Amino acid sequence: MSTAEPILLTPGPLTTSSRTRQAMMVDWGSWDDRFNQLTASLCEQLLTIINGGDSHHCVPLQGSGTFAVEAAIGTLVPRDGKVLVLINGAYGKRLAKICEVLGRSFSTFETAEDEPTTAADVDRLLRADTSITHVALIHCETSTGILNPLAEIAHVIEQHGKRLIIDAMSSFGALPIDARDVPFDALIAASGKCLEGVPGMGFVFARKEALANAAGNSHSLAMDLFDQHTYMAKTGQWRFTPPTHVVAALHEALLQYNEEGGLPARYQRYANNCQVLLDDMAKLGLRSFLPAAIQAPIIVTFHAPKDPRYQFKEFYERVKAKGFILYPGKLTQVETFRVGSIGHLNQAEMRAAVAAVAEVLREMEVLDI
Repeated sequence: MSTAEPILLTPGPLTTSSRTRQAMMVDWGSWDDRFNQLTASLCEQLLTIINGGDSHHCVPLQGSGTFAVEAAIGTLVPRDGKVLVLINGAYGKRLAKICEVLGRSFSTFETAEDEPTTAADVDRLLRADTSITHVALIHCETSTGILNPLAEIAHVIEQHGKRLIIDAMSSFGALPIDARDVPFDALIAASGKCLEGVPGMGFVFARKEALANAAGNSHSLAMDLFDQHTYMAKTGQWRFTPPTHVVAALHEALLQYNEEGGLPARYQRYANNCQVLLDDMAKLGLRSFLPAAIQAPIIVTFHAPKDPRYQFKEFYERVKAKGFILYPGKLTQVETFRVGSIGHLNQAEMRAAVAAVAEVLREMEVLDI
C-alpha cells in the first residue's frame, strides 16, 4: 500500500475495485443509444435490489446524495405539505435545513445521537399533529452509524395515511429494504456508498402514483424529479449533461455486486469487517460510541483517547501516512472519530487498519502497548 493510494475507511467516497475504476476510462456520448441503454440497465438493476419494479420508478440525478434528497423533498412534498423530520444526527438536521430552505412547513423530533427514533414516538407525533403529510427519516445516520427501525416506523406512518421519505444513503445495497413490505413514497441513495461506485450520481426510488401527482411541486428546474423522469421515459436520455463516467462505473460496480452474491453477500462482508474492527479496536482500549444492538455495519464511531497528547489532526495525518484515511467525529458533545467498514475491503484490510491505528497511538505516546 502506497500513500498515493490510501484505503478509504470512510462512508463514501470509498475504496473501489480496479474494475470499477477501469470502467471510467471510456468516454461516452450523452445522447448515444449505448449510453441510454446503460442508464436504463442501471435503473432496472437498482429497482431489483428493493423489489420495486412494479411500484416505483428509479429517477437518477446528477450530483451527490444531498442533491437527490433535496430533489425528493422538493418534488414529492407539495408546497402546502408539512414534513415531520426525525433527527438523531447531522443528516437528520440537514433534512430539516432542506425543508427550511425550500419553504416547506416542517416540525422536528430529535432524540439523542445514540437513541433510535421509535415507532411509538412517530405514532404519538402523528396523532398530535394531523397537518403532517410526510415523514422524513434517516435509515442509517452516518454521523454515528446508528440504525433506526425503518420497517416499524413505516407501518405506523402508513396506518396514519401519511407518506414516508427515506434517506437510505448509507444503507441501500447492504441493509435489506423491500418495497413490497416497507411502504414509502421515496427512498434516496447514491452511487458512492454501499454499491461501491464513485460519487457523482444520486437516485430516488419514487412511488409511481406519488411521482405522477408531483407536477409543479418542484422549486427547481434542475432538481425536478417529475420532469427528469418524464423526459427520460419519453426519450431515454438525461435532461441535462449526465455524469457519464459515474454511470459507467456504477454499472460495472453493480455487475460485481451481483457476482458477489447481491445484498446478502454485501451485508455479510460488511458485517464481518465491522466485527473485526470493533473487536480489534476494543483490544486497544478504544470504545465504540453505540451499543451493538443499534450499530449498523457501515461506519463505527469511537470515543477518542482521553490522553492530552491525542490530537485528531495529528492522529489523522499519521494514520494517512500509513495508508488509511479515517473520518473525523461528527458529535458535538464528546470527542470521537469514525472508521468505515464499507467499500472494496475485507477483514484483512480492517486488521491492517487497526494495526496502523495502534502503531500511530504508540508513536504519539497515547498507548503504551
